[in-house]
Amino acid sequence: MTLEIVRVPVLADNYAWLLHDPASGETVVVDPGEAAPVQQAAAERGWTIGQVWTTHWHPDHTGGNATLRAAGARVTGPAAEAAKIPTLDVTVREGDTVRIGACEARVMEVPGHTAGHIAFHLAEAGAIFTGDTLFAMGCGRLFEGTAAQMFANMQRYAALPDATDVYCGHEYTQSNGRFALTAEPDNAALAARMTEVDALRAAGEPTIPTRIGLERATNPFLRAGDAEALGRLRAAKDSFSG
Repeated sequence: MTLEIVRVPVLADNYAWLLHDPASGETVVVDPGEAAPVQQAAAERGWTIGQVWTTHWHPDHTGGNATLRAAGARVTGPAAEAAKIPTLDVTVREGDTVRIGACEARVMEVPGHTAGHIAFHLAEAGAIFTGDTLFAMGCGRLFEGTAAQMFANMQRYAALPDATDVYCGHEYTQSNGRFALTAEPDNAALAARMTEVDALRAAGEPTIPTRIGLERATNPFLRAGDAEALGRLRAAKDSFSG
């Protein structure tokens, strides 16, 4: 299954993601924090945005929804957060599916960062859009949920094929990696990865997408043995200033 996936930087450090299916001509945007950059990126490619897929209610992920909806896009997002996302046309829950062309995305409920957060897993395309749950070498803050919920999410992500590309919502990799090195100072794979990440960021280059296999080797949150361990890591990361 061939999809074109384009990273669109928005706001300070967010990424929105354009998905385009060449066979059908359909285009989806995931988590448009603002509309103008994704509209410009689509227009430059001759694409028309027909759908918005929303992972959670935070404004830096939904800020462009109203404009894109007014321009004709259908907005899909978590049923559990419908009261906080007034732009939704379609609400989805665990196990529901959405489509771009012939490619199916299955909805995963992954609460913790927000109470109703979802991810979109496109198994045939080998891709998952994790919003603010799984990051490169990190996980999202527990604003509305528990360490047990986030640990369950990490277990689900870790069970995906290693080659699955992970498209998350922010360019947090460098700061996440600096913390990860304090959690796993003897992890050679992590140290090598950080050398690469530092070089990319010094050159102004992005570090996302990542891959499940890489996260299994270098992400202390994905590697945590239980919810208590993840909770300790998350509390330490919340106060980390390195």
